[in-house]
Amino acid sequence: MGEKKIINIIKVREDKDPIEFERDSEKEGCFKLLKEDTSYINNEGIFSELDLHSRVEPWLSSLFQSEHLSLLLGSGLSTAIQFEATGKSNNGMNELDLSETKYKDKIKTFATESAKKTGRGISNIEDEIRIANELLRGLKISGLEEDDTKKLEEVVNKNLQDFTENISTIENTIATAEIDKREKAFQLLVSFLMSFASRTGTRDRLHIFTTNYDRLIEEGADIAGLHLIDRFVGSLNPIFRSSRLDIDMHYNPPGIRGEPRYLEGVAKYTKLHGSIDWVETDSHYIRKIGMPFGANSLKPFLEAANVPENYQKVLIYPNSSKDRETAEYPYVELFRDFAAALCRPNSTLVVYGYSFGDDHINRIIADMLTIPSTHLVIIAFNDKEGRAIQFYESCGRKDQITLFIGEDIANIKALTSLYLPKSAIDKTSIKMAELIKARITTKDDTPEEKK
Repeated sequence: MGEKKIINIIKVREDKDPIEFERDSEKEGCFKLLKEDTSYINNEGIFSELDLHSRVEPWLSSLFQSEHLSLLLGSGLSTAIQFEATGKSNNGMNELDLSETKYKDKIKTFATESAKKTGRGISNIEDEIRIANELLRGLKISGLEEDDTKKLEEVVNKNLQDFTENISTIENTIATAEIDKREKAFQLLVSFLMSFASRTGTRDRLHIFTTNYDRLIEEGADIAGLHLIDRFVGSLNPIFRSSRLDIDMHYNPPGIRGEPRYLEGVAKYTKLHGSIDWVETDSHYIRKIGMPFGANSLKPFLEAANVPENYQKVLIYPNSSKDRETAEYPYVELFRDFAAALCRPNSTLVVYGYSFGDDHINRIIADMLTIPSTHLVIIAFNDKEGRAIQFYESCGRKDQITLFIGEDIANIKALTSLYLPKSAIDKTSIKMAELIKARITTKDDTPEEKK
């Protein structure tokens, strides 16, 4: 059998429709159109990586300097960095083990139905945990079948333990990878993050959102010297605060009084689905426990937080051991931040590694696009299930969407080296670009002047 062809898709600038292309097998570093379209490509339909760079990078650079910029990161980022560091990947979404409860078939059935309603088709461990928790609450309310209720509670707790251990394993494989590969992987991560975080002081802060439970982004930010501002306040065991003020970091330039300016290297950060180091304590506070990146197990840190062996206290969506009001907290606060950041004029959202499998997130993105001055950039390694393209087709705002999809162009190496803007905002580069532009303009005008 021949090698499987990889189809890449772009839609940038004035493109009215997505353009499909593949890598040219005859010319190294070149691509070939799958359909005839000579709007900006030579008659043979061949173009190089540098041709694509010259078309994509300036467009993204302008979008990234929008008044408001947000970045939504999914599990694809963790998968990419883990693969670069270890040569393999695992998203931690193993199937739920329900063999020890008689409700196995019912949970599986309802989880599948729930997944189909969101357009995903196949249920995952998150769907099954949510359905199992709903069933558990119903059994407790009914007061019937106490033995079965207790057994189901033990099964849910054990699966949550396994789930958190899987996430810890992902971190550990990266943290303990061969040093050269690990450093190169983190260099890619730092370059990726700083391409978005490098904004001028007159622009609103970058706001990073993620559906991931791991702490890879936090580790990358630490290495990059990028300060993340979230809702947690405190030093030893930070507490999640609903009364979050719009805190920021400024500095006073030498010799200037009363005119503080934004400190560079700062971004706002929201983990929409919680984190493996968020724990609900007995006092009902949400605390971030001191768990190092790459720790083998969450267990000793739960013991330190005085909730030993109770993995239902770990705040990973959609897990909650209490009633609906508590189940919505703190997630309701996090999604309020998400909607407030996106749904405002002159806002750009860049999506990377997110599969458009969460209906509650998709609704907010669709609402954002009802504002004509907003823009959505979808960057994806692949779209096997077609959800990104389906969202593009169904939202009715195609002119406000940029597509950059494909293994050849949207892998983390190609992105950071060719297509994302430079991860710096030094004045020398900006001044040089202005000089080059001025000289090219002058050169082009000379013949006309001689006439």
